[in-house]
Amino acid sequence: MSLPIEGSLNYLSILILIIIALIVTSAVVLINKLLGKSAEASTSKKFETYESGVKAVGDAHQQFSVRYYLIGIIFLIFDVEVVFMYPWTLVYHNYLKSGPLILLEVGLFFVLLLGGYLYLRLRGALSWD
Repeated sequence: MSLPIEGSLNYLSILILIIIALIVTSAVVLINKLLGKSAEASTSKKFETYESGVKAVGDAHQQFSVRYYLIGIIFLIFDVEVVFMYPWTLVYHNYLKSGPLILLEVGLFFVLLLGGYLYLRLRGALSWD
């Protein structure tokens, strides 16, 4: 049977950690207030769009073609499917001893991948024109 004091010692260490964290963060904020530049001392250059000295040309809003996003989504789909093949490469030696079913499963996976790729190719989803 444990003493009730032992349980409270665990909370005491957490309380000490919280107090130390409050002291350190308060000290850092205070040092920053005392030694840092105030907002009044900053120049008007700070509030410009670019501090590099290069003036902005044109509008910042650009329109992208829908095909750009379509290619991105297609890449994401095929990339996730390739990630699913990684665990298979790690365990196929172990499962190959029990039978060729694992080769059939990955073969079906490749056929589905190839079918999706051919469908997208025939529909013209991968062409920019």
